[in-house]
Amino acid sequence: MLRRTLLLLAVAALGAGAWWAWRALPPRVAIAVATTGPALEAVYATGSVEPVHWARVGPATRARITEVLVQEGERVTEGQALARLDARQAELLAREAEARARFADDDLTRTRTLVTRDIAARATLERAERDARAARAAADALVQRLEDFVVRAPTDGLVLRRDAEVGEVVDTPASLFWIGEPRPLRVTAEVDEEDIARIEPGQRVLLRADAFAARVLTGEVAQITPKGDTTRKAYRVRLALPDDTPLLIGMTVEANIVLRETPDAVLVPPAAVVLPSAGRGVAAAPLRPGATRTGTVWVVVKEAAQRRQVEIGVQGPRATEIRRGVAAGEAVILDPPESLRDGHAIRLRP
Repeated sequence: MLRRTLLLLAVAALGAGAWWAWRALPPRVAIAVATTGPALEAVYATGSVEPVHWARVGPATRARITEVLVQEGERVTEGQALARLDARQAELLAREAEARARFADDDLTRTRTLVTRDIAARATLERAERDARAARAAADALVQRLEDFVVRAPTDGLVLRRDAEVGEVVDTPASLFWIGEPRPLRVTAEVDEEDIARIEPGQRVLLRADAFAARVLTGEVAQITPKGDTTRKAYRVRLALPDDTPLLIGMTVEANIVLRETPDAVLVPPAAVVLPSAGRGVAAAPLRPGATRTGTVWVVVKEAAQRRQVEIGVQGPRATEIRRGVAAGEAVILDPPESLRDGHAIRLRP
């Protein structure tokens, strides 16, 4: 029994020694090498392509379309008729008003003759003059209203789009034609109010469109609308496009307005950066443009871990810019464990 007890104690002591030896081994970590590459700080926005010079044309009154006079792609001049609306009832009212005006004029002529011969009183003449003026004004207004039944081009340009078909009943909010010039083009984008203070005319813009997914297109900030949209909490920004842009009118694009571009920035994987607000091993959260953020990066120096306080720049899904604290070529630890301390020896994870 004594020998058995001594044997169990020896096995326990051996196990405890192995456990402590295992605890004393350096932790296994994965590493990556800090590299250099381009870092781009930009403000994201979305928008659509439109001509610089264009106008939507709609009807001035509710009526049925009786005739469409132009086609898409056709060039028109200012004042040219684009479509006609059903004006039969308005024409009848105008003819009736014109007849009343003529009758009032004839009555005024007769009244003047009677007043001249002292047969009618002067007050009768004044009343006849008022009636004649009122009848003529009503007739002129109804004749002028006939013009509302003709949709005309507000400016010279190309018919970019036509949404008018004979027989349709249209109302004033409708847009029947888009008249403008196909060049030059621009992008009208919306920028969040948090970022608008950093946007200035002349800044370079990188554009992406689904129709040209393999190409990076360029533009330039041309104009910022002074008043923002209080509901959407955004500002409208006009982006000028080069004359040779392949973008077409009406396309939607994603825009990155370049605030800062560093061609040879120091880059590390996001898993190497630990933010103060997050625990170790937690990837850094996206950095808002214009903000300054610090964090921690563990660097391998002579097979030991060294803690570095770093200044973080632009962050992306694949790389994070380190503006200060780590040099290119240094090995950094990915997902540093909780138990890691400054100066600890490390082993590389397979």
